[in-house]
Amino acid sequence: MLPSTTRDALYDNAKLRRRSFLKVVTQALLTSSVRRDCGSCGIGKMLALLMLLGLLCLTIVHPSSPVRPSNSKVFQNLSVYGSDSEEKLISEGIKEGQSLRSVLRRPPRLPPRISTFRGKGANGSVGAGRKESSDDRVWKNKQVKVVEAFRHAWNGYKTFAMGYDELMPLSGKGVDGLGGLGATVVDALDTAIIMGLDDVVMEAGSWIEEQFPVRFREKGQVNLFETTIRILGGLLSAYHLMGGDNETHGQWGETVTVQASGLKPELYLERAKDLADRLMFAFTSSPTPIPFSDVVLSEKTAHPAGFDGGASSTSEVTTLQLEFLYLSKVSGDPKYGKAAMSVLEHFRQLPKLDGLVPIYVSPHTGQFQGNNIRLGSRGDSYYEYLLKVWLHQGGAFANDTDVSYLREMYDEAMEGVKHSLVQKSVPKGLVFVGELPTGDKGNLSPKMDHLVCFLAGNLALGATRGLTKQQALENGLLGEHDMENLQLAEDLARTCYEMYSVTATGLAPEIAYFNTGGAGSENLSGGKANAEYKDDIIIKRLDRHNLLRPETVESLFILYRITRDSKYRQWGWEIFQAFETHSKVNGGGYACIDDVTVLPAPKRDKMETFFLGETLKYLYLLFGDSNVLPLDRFVFNTEAHPFPITLQQTSRSLVAET
Repeated sequence: MLPSTTRDALYDNAKLRRRSFLKVVTQALLTSSVRRDCGSCGIGKMLALLMLLGLLCLTIVHPSSPVRPSNSKVFQNLSVYGSDSEEKLISEGIKEGQSLRSVLRRPPRLPPRISTFRGKGANGSVGAGRKESSDDRVWKNKQVKVVEAFRHAWNGYKTFAMGYDELMPLSGKGVDGLGGLGATVVDALDTAIIMGLDDVVMEAGSWIEEQFPVRFREKGQVNLFETTIRILGGLLSAYHLMGGDNETHGQWGETVTVQASGLKPELYLERAKDLADRLMFAFTSSPTPIPFSDVVLSEKTAHPAGFDGGASSTSEVTTLQLEFLYLSKVSGDPKYGKAAMSVLEHFRQLPKLDGLVPIYVSPHTGQFQGNNIRLGSRGDSYYEYLLKVWLHQGGAFANDTDVSYLREMYDEAMEGVKHSLVQKSVPKGLVFVGELPTGDKGNLSPKMDHLVCFLAGNLALGATRGLTKQQALENGLLGEHDMENLQLAEDLARTCYEMYSVTATGLAPEIAYFNTGGAGSENLSGGKANAEYKDDIIIKRLDRHNLLRPETVESLFILYRITRDSKYRQWGWEIFQAFETHSKVNGGGYACIDDVTVLPAPKRDKMETFFLGETLKYLYLLFGDSNVLPLDRFVFNTEAHPFPITLQQTSRSLVAET
């Protein structure tokens, strides 16, 4: 067997051992024609030989004579072999005290080098020695386009709306629609960090340092859910990615280079704690574990919503746990996680329909209000966080944990989805997830929000626990139900993609209905006459807008990471191109679309914060290296802010060494 490392090459094989210069000369003198012809050798030849021997003596006697090249960069990119057989780059030039002999010396002759790459990482990412393919370069170029789009969006916001929650790109001004905390600044921050845009990180960080405390004192009411997922989540993610959480820093695949004054990670943690302390009044003011929906930051008070009898949305009160748990972890104060987890513990006791729950819950009684069941608005992220909190708290690494009940609730709910909500359209059989507006007493509505498209990625994530499909299969981690869920995930991803491809603009509507062959279906297509599924998908006039939403590209990102099927990248690229064509505003920013079924597409004067915080981030990651933010080490909150799985044991323990 041939050795694969320099360590293996240190055996006694004369054909591979290096001979010294002295030994070479001696052997030449003894074996060459010099020995045979020395009698006829001239004085000039003898003098030349003596000079050569003199130079050899000088080299031996003075081994430490330093060589200081005027330009050390000449010596960059020299490849050497380390003890771990990985090739490293020399960036320092010739070191002090290094002799000419050691520079000019030829490296030892090694046997043919066998690759030491032993397979993919836990998330299926390629090893360090892998050469970049032409396909890699193609997708890196597409990734650059996404970075350019982010800059265009950020520059529009910075120019016309810096410090406001959102940009109005057509009017060239800002608007506060989320409480006035500069939501776009914070939501976009970790995307800029991941993309390596140091100047944007500087701009956003400086604003957070200087203006955020002022906003707390001056601004009034905010929504608990929106503020938690966008602002608190964004601050905590930035804290980690900038190196604040030493336990896991360095695992996310990039090197942070921002070192400017005022941008230390502790800044983001301080702001997060200040914000969370004010949001805690939503919990402490409620008579039940269900928090109130609205908080007045400046007054440090909270109150229930002003509609639906003060009910809170199911998804809103159950989509706080990742953020509050991680804050407890990094701050050392358990009060945040304890308050948030009390909500899920309370939900554990409530009655359900095959794991499915109504979309409203009363903070006054702690009971569900109404019967409407759906995985769209007000219901979606309840099911998302059942799985993600379980993953984040180490559920994938142990069968018996404090959060095992969350996985049980998730599994039961997914069986309920398959039994009660999943149907196929006619004539071509697109799989969709409908709604039960009156609960189990009524019929299924063939209505599916774009928001439901998160489910494809969530199902895939639950099936493999963030590993690739191949790795999960090889290690016996994919059971029968997991395989069913993974297939459903791929079917739903196809449906969500077709919601884009069926329209004239290539952008999906906010809501779609599906033809089930029953009476009363309106013949309203997406405006693309040759669309394959134009008879399956119905788009009503009030539902034709596009809000730059991320759910479909989120699922494409997860499914590509898990299946390695390049079609998901291609679908994502088509969606990105549609945004570029129809949503981009020349003066800066991107606009929502009022009607995706007509050309030219009429624009709406709004750029949602999640376009920078989620949509462009997922597209960037979809086109990039899977080493960055691997799914077996990070969990993305519902606003695409990544939090590390912080247990000492990592998912590599799930993958057998090969």
